[in-house]
Amino acid sequence: MVGRLSQPAFPHQEEASVSRAMAILGSALFFVVAPMMIAGVVPWLVTHWEFQAPFAGVELTRVAGIALIIVGLPGLLDSFARFAIQGIGTPAPVAPTENLVVTGLYRYVRNPIYVAVVAIVLGQATLFGDARLLWYGAFLWLAFHLFVVAYEEPTLRETFGSEYEDYRANVPRWIPRPTPWRAAV
Repeated sequence: MVGRLSQPAFPHQEEASVSRAMAILGSALFFVVAPMMIAGVVPWLVTHWEFQAPFAGVELTRVAGIALIIVGLPGLLDSFARFAIQGIGTPAPVAPTENLVVTGLYRYVRNPIYVAVVAIVLGQATLFGDARLLWYGAFLWLAFHLFVVAYEEPTLRETFGSEYEDYRANVPRWIPRPTPWRAAV
């Protein structure tokens, strides 16, 4: 047969691949716009990453700062990846996920991205001995909390219904649970 165009054997798989690729690209762009600015550029603008005297005059507090950054950064990256790959969407409200993400750190806490960002900021505050970043971290947590309560949770409830309600009933908003939650299958 000459001139006939072949159709893909599994067109839905091709569409899913395009959706996933767009989700990965969108999440990467949002990562640069939001967390990198909030947890990287703003702290740098405040501190220029210059060390001040350690909090309470104890050098060991800097180790706590490093630990917060080391724990926060991989958690942030993993959570963004899960939004794109499993959720087929982004953390940005303008391009939400198609699926509720309840794996990885989401089994322990409902908002690991916000927890990670605040941990990174507080880690920098502690590492550099800069109280201004402590205040900034507290402000960020309050802003995140208000956004989650006023917008995210009602939107997730409306979008995912009982699936989200079950998740919400079992996984805390801010303080991670000690054991991973497993969704009923």
